[in-house]
Amino acid sequence: MKSIDKIPTSKIERASKIIATGAKVGRNYLKYYANRVTKSQKEATEELNVDNAEDIYDGLKTMKGSALKVAQMMSMDQGMLPQAYVEKFSLSQFSVPPLSGPLITKTFRKYFKKNPTDLYDTFDSISINAASIGQVHAATKYGKKLAVKIQYPGVSDSISSDLALVKPFALKLLNISGSDADVYFQEVKDKLLEETDYETELKQGQKIADGCAKIPNLFFPSYYPDLSCEKVITMDFMEGLHLSEYSKQENSQEQLNSVSQVLWDFYMFQIHVLKKVHADPHPGNFLVSKNEELIALDFGCLKEVPMSFYQPYFALIDQFVLNDKKEFRKKLTELEVLRPTDTENEIVKMEDVFRELLSIFTKPFQSEVFDFSDPEFFQELIGLGQRLSQDAELRKQNGGRGSKHFIYINRTFFGLYNLMFDLKGEKVIVNNYKQYI
Repeated sequence: MKSIDKIPTSKIERASKIIATGAKVGRNYLKYYANRVTKSQKEATEELNVDNAEDIYDGLKTMKGSALKVAQMMSMDQGMLPQAYVEKFSLSQFSVPPLSGPLITKTFRKYFKKNPTDLYDTFDSISINAASIGQVHAATKYGKKLAVKIQYPGVSDSISSDLALVKPFALKLLNISGSDADVYFQEVKDKLLEETDYETELKQGQKIADGCAKIPNLFFPSYYPDLSCEKVITMDFMEGLHLSEYSKQENSQEQLNSVSQVLWDFYMFQIHVLKKVHADPHPGNFLVSKNEELIALDFGCLKEVPMSFYQPYFALIDQFVLNDKKEFRKKLTELEVLRPTDTENEIVKMEDVFRELLSIFTKPFQSEVFDFSDPEFFQELIGLGQRLSQDAELRKQNGGRGSKHFIYINRTFFGLYNLMFDLKGEKVIVNNYKQYI
């Protein structure tokens, strides 16, 4: 993929890029209205989604930063967006144009007063991975092979303006009103600011590694603080296949079950024991070694789970709570799904929606062992999301419901379910993590 020599960093440059993208989307809608004369509603809508997804992604990928990160986040919510958006936005996870050599050198000169070739014994100027916020280069020092993650210029400085620019697109796609969206966008802004602080990521990575040390066959890279700063982080180069590559190989069912169990234990231990979780579960953040060991990478997005959210959220796994009208309503109120201004009809509608959603979403927790290779479970999950996104009555309520913590916790579970389905683990012990407490 061709590298880029410049990223728009000023508000004017980035706004111009968004405006140009908006103009393309506008032309797509004109084409859509014309197509409705000669094509069916379904065909015209599918073509509109493909065109819009292509143009929005092409506009965002050269901007990089938080605008592209929002697209990546939205791509993980399969069922809530048209498939054309999911497929195109998912490219932002690990397939975007990398920075050129001069821009990389400029970053090192700014923060280390040295060129990368002066700091390391060897440094490969060609990126081995490029995503929304930074890219990774191979290097050597101390007789070791290292991975050096470098943040794109201007990413942290442009977060506020970027979110303001992409907000109209996101609200339109997710059907949330502007007033309801403020608390959610603030949550995303706060997490993005954390993700752009590599010194915080280094500390978080070390804490999670220490906290999960008892889980077998789970490994983390070691970090090098003397070769890291707020915009550069240096760690061990970990050898292995990304989960997406590993899942496509001819693996035995025993191997798939083993890796699936480690991944599940890792997440359950974080959530239920550490009360903080690696909230960016996409295939590019995990490797599988030649010995079938799971390697966890990239701890920039770590979500703390406050008890005020944890308790009512996981209480909804309990069948008693789900079937007890009074208790169910109480938990939905605690989670801010139900609001004091709701009419009885609105309350009943939301209760019906969540009861149906939870009947599918909590299935893995209703048995001692769960089969994540079952396509029926995954299709039920996606199908329900698609139905809810098209529910006219639900859309009238503008979607601005629920605690801000839903954003990253739900993102974590949807992402985890996707990874587990790709791995096709048939015999995952749901509460296996408890033995490591």
